[in-house]
Amino acid sequence: MTATPLIWDISAPVHSASPAYPGDAPYQQRWTARISADCPVNVGAISLSPHLGTHADAPLHYDASGPSMGAVDLQPYIGPCRVIHAIGCGPLIAWQHLQHAITPDLPPRVLVRTYAQAPQQWDEHLSGITTDAIARLADLGVQLIGIDTASMDPAGSTTLDSHMLVRARGLRILENLVLDAVPEGDYELIALPLKLMEAEASPVRAILRPLAA
Repeated sequence: MTATPLIWDISAPVHSASPAYPGDAPYQQRWTARISADCPVNVGAISLSPHLGTHADAPLHYDASGPSMGAVDLQPYIGPCRVIHAIGCGPLIAWQHLQHAITPDLPPRVLVRTYAQAPQQWDEHLSGITTDAIARLADLGVQLIGIDTASMDPAGSTTLDSHMLVRARGLRILENLVLDAVPEGDYELIALPLKLMEAEASPVRAILRPLAA
């Protein structure tokens, strides 16, 4: 019998080969100090888009007057969640793809798995989520929606309809989750963003834990 993991790490690795949204800054690192006879430590400097890897979008990403990541309430990013599988149902995940896992005790956080295996390269055919599905989840009290793709909207969208509805309904977003090894079901989510006071997004180290009995 396979033991249940104590922690599922659902964060994408971040390195120089990490897929980046076209036009976004890739990961780059340089050393400003190296261990040597004259220096006791290694110190690096990194640059990257805050949307690289697993990340949280702040309202400032899609609302010119929205709060930055550092000003957003942390409560939506920690607590009970439900992982729902909608594998291969793209290009847009609709309510019919989620409905099998919707019950009266739905937690206020929903994570959607669309990939059988997370891609190692940029996926221009990524799956988004329909505005109807987002609206229905919001009506059920969902505060945060996560997805294992790079965007809630199709990669080529210029109107960002799903992001705009998220804005209107006051929801929070996690993107680029890695849910390959996670069965459908309920978990505790911990996915805290950095306190970046001027940024429109933040990398997160997202994990799932079994819910306490």
